[in-house]
Amino acid sequence: MANIEYVFGIHAVQTKLQRNPERVQEIWLQEGREDQRLNQVKALADEQGIECQIMPRRDLDNKVKGRHQGVVAGCTPNPAKDEHFLTQLLEELKEPAFLLILDGVTDPHNLGACLRTADAAGVHAVIAPKDKSASLNSTVSKVACGAAESIPFVQVTNLARCLKSLQDAGVWITGTAGEAIQHIHQTDLTGNMALVMGAEGEGMRRLTREGCDQLVKIPMAGEVSSLNVSVAAGVCLFEAVRQRS
Repeated sequence: MANIEYVFGIHAVQTKLQRNPERVQEIWLQEGREDQRLNQVKALADEQGIECQIMPRRDLDNKVKGRHQGVVAGCTPNPAKDEHFLTQLLEELKEPAFLLILDGVTDPHNLGACLRTADAAGVHAVIAPKDKSASLNSTVSKVACGAAESIPFVQVTNLARCLKSLQDAGVWITGTAGEAIQHIHQTDLTGNMALVMGAEGEGMRRLTREGCDQLVKIPMAGEVSSLNVSVAAGVCLFEAVRQRS
């Protein structure tokens, strides 16, 4: 199939069938595997009139890299949202904006984990630059466990310009940096806000850092100097959830 991406794993395929069935072209199920969760996937596919093919496990293994749990779906790609979508989202929100910005996160596993965490925290959208950042793909969908379908992922051409536009719209930009003086728990994270997470090791780029209204850090008590970006995002986002609730 031309222009098809493979989504795999029971939860990822099930979410795709529930939220975007029009994008699912075909489903392959593992031969000889009969269990309740796979039967639920097949029942959803049957409801949507989507064909399911049975194939040996080795053929499924050859289709994707990762643990497919006996199911792979061929889907039309999930396009990222753009700046226009973000502007419209902010205009239509009936509550204070809650955004996550990822600057230079290139590992699809980390992107998937961040999407999953952001979805759990009630974030309205995840924003990333188009260049030098991970894009939505089958690995992201698998790790995100359905969040890649439920939370808007916005890719912007110029992140520094996007930060300025958010500020003009009344959004307060909070960046995370190890050298910051203020702890995340000492910071007001209520109201319209966007949390910026930088790449592991390098952190935020200079222009991104300069575009933030404030910088905060996670207090670290042990020998480890930094956390995985998805773990750090979880700590910061749920501190915001605590304050905002």
